Amino acid sequence: MVTYLKLLLIIIHTIIISILVLISSIIDRSQYLYFKLAKVFSGGVLFLGGVKLKITGLENIERDKAYIFVSNHSSQFDIPTLQHAIPLKTSIVYKKELNKIPLFGWQMMLGPYIAVDRKKAESASKSIETAKIFMSEKGRSILLFAEGTRSKNGEVQPFKRGAFYLASRAGFPIIPVSISGAQRILPKGKFKIKSGTIQVHFDRPIYTGDITTRKDELDLMEKVREIVIQNLE
Repeated sequence: MVTYLKLLLIIIHTIIISILVLISSIIDRSQYLYFKLAKVFSGGVLFLGGVKLKITGLENIERDKAYIFVSNHSSQFDIPTLQHAIPLKTSIVYKKELNKIPLFGWQMMLGPYIAVDRKKAESASKSIETAKIFMSEKGRSILLFAEGTRSKNGEVQPFKRGAFYLASRAGFPIIPVSISGAQRILPKGKFKIKSGTIQVHFDRPIYTGDITTRKDELDLMEKVREIVIQNLE
C-alpha cells in the first residue's frame, strides 16, 4: 500500500509541477523559472520516494563553466537525481517518445531540453547541433545518458558516440558521472519504488580540445565509460 501511495503522490506532484512549468514557459522566455521548478520537481520526487542522495566530486565542477555530463542510466530516478545533483543550468538530451506523455512530455518539449528521435540519424545530428548552440551561446551544460536507454540489470551498456561527437565539435570538457543505487530504487520495467540512497559521483573534467578524428572520439568514449564503471559503488 505504501508503494502505491508513493507512486500516486509522485504522479500528483509531477502533474502540478508540469502545469506550473507550462505556464512559466509562456511568461518567462529566459527559462529562469523552468530551471528553478526543475529543482522543485526533482527534490519533491526524491522526497516522496523516500530517496536520499550521497553526492561526491562537486569540487570538480566550476560554477561559471559549461560541461558535457555523461552518465550511466538504469532507472527512471536517474533524471530527477541529476536534475537535483548538478549545480548548473543543464539541458537534458532525451528520447522524443517522452513528448507524447500528457503534461510531463509537453513541458519537456517546450522547455530548455533537447529531444532526439533515436530512429533517425538526421535527428541525432540536429540534436548535437542544438546542444552545441545551447553551450556556446547560452552557457548551458548538457546531460547525456551515453548508453541511449536504461540498463535492465544495472550493468553499464556500451556507449553511443553522440556525446563524444558533441565534445569534439563544441570543445567543452566532459565530466563522467556515475550513478549507483538507482536501479535498486526503481528498476527498468517496474513500478514498485523502494526507499534508499542513491550515490552520485562527478569525476574530474576531461578536456577535449585535442579531439580531431573519429578514432579520438571512440578512444574518449571508452575512456569515459571505464571511468564511469570504476566509480560505481
